[in-house]
Amino acid sequence: MHAHPLRFRERADLDGEARTNLLDLDREGLQRFFREQGEKPFRAEQILRWLYHQGECDFSRMTNLARPLREHLAQTAEVRMPALVEVQDSADGTRKWVFGLDGGNRIEAVFIPEADRNTLCISTQVGCALDCSFCATARSGFNRNLTTAEIIGQLWLANRSLLTDHPKGERGITNVVLMGMGEPLLNMKAVVPALNLMLDDLGFGLSKRHVTVSTSGVVPKMDRLREAVDCSLAVSLHAPNNALRDELVPLNRAHPIEDLMAACQRWVEHTRRRHIMFEYVMLAGVNDQPHHARELAAWVGGLPCKVNLIPFNPFPGAGYERSSDEAIDRFRQILMDRGIITITRRTRGEDIDAACGQLAGEVEDRSKRWRRFAEPRFGERA
Repeated sequence: MHAHPLRFRERADLDGEARTNLLDLDREGLQRFFREQGEKPFRAEQILRWLYHQGECDFSRMTNLARPLREHLAQTAEVRMPALVEVQDSADGTRKWVFGLDGGNRIEAVFIPEADRNTLCISTQVGCALDCSFCATARSGFNRNLTTAEIIGQLWLANRSLLTDHPKGERGITNVVLMGMGEPLLNMKAVVPALNLMLDDLGFGLSKRHVTVSTSGVVPKMDRLREAVDCSLAVSLHAPNNALRDELVPLNRAHPIEDLMAACQRWVEHTRRRHIMFEYVMLAGVNDQPHHARELAAWVGGLPCKVNLIPFNPFPGAGYERSSDEAIDRFRQILMDRGIITITRRTRGEDIDAACGQLAGEVEDRSKRWRRFAEPRFGERA
């Protein structure tokens, strides 16, 4: 990579002019942008190759563009990403990037290397508008949605960092999961173009099976996503009945389990046998009993799915405890005995607060979420 992407942001801030951030635009958006500039739509394909294949952010180095166009882009466009604030490495190989945004906000993305894949978990909101009781992000409150550039910028910077650190033999990101800070389906306007860029051959060219959107169950938006983008789906279920899920995932009060499962059925019918991943955090004495496993099996047993059991990752003031290994193994066996593929997720990055449910960043909270945590919650110990 020849140029640091932040140089364009600094120049735009100095002259005060509004510029179009090209990272906000997928192929269709770029084609529209160039038509409005009086240019041919194929310029979009050229820009995509420079940005995502060459990792080039400096218009002056985009040599197959005519000089007048390069000079025009320097005046009307920019390539602006989140500012890299901190990198933390775990003893198990997990890496966490902290990115700075406006207003003192910070978001986090996590890289999880494995033998057969390199997975990046990215954020879609500053904080989270939902209120799941076992999640550190929920305690941070909510500030705003991320832009497409801020979403795709996490992938761009992480991928270039890996390829720069290991130019020989180290592959870049192979899998992306939208499981970081925020609820992706409450930010569809920015998430869909970002997904398009991940899947586009001229973008990151990732497989639709290797790009996963995780939702807590925003049912109407699940249907919209199904029609908009061909990707994989994960559903944060965490409870097998409405009474318990109302407490753990309050969104359930608007979209109860029966509606959520109907949306899941529509998803698998549309995607032709694609599996759904059901995520289920294991909370000691709360949702980890044998009768919970049997209830869960009754809901998901008729769907092509996998269940991912996630040992709870504690954070200060959580009020929950991790289920014992024995309880998790028992729960898993009940599901497996009913023919449901069940995996226990190995905790990664806990020493740098990068494990599932621990991402908090720094959020200038507009939701005043802290007030709701002043009183005891369901599941908290005295």
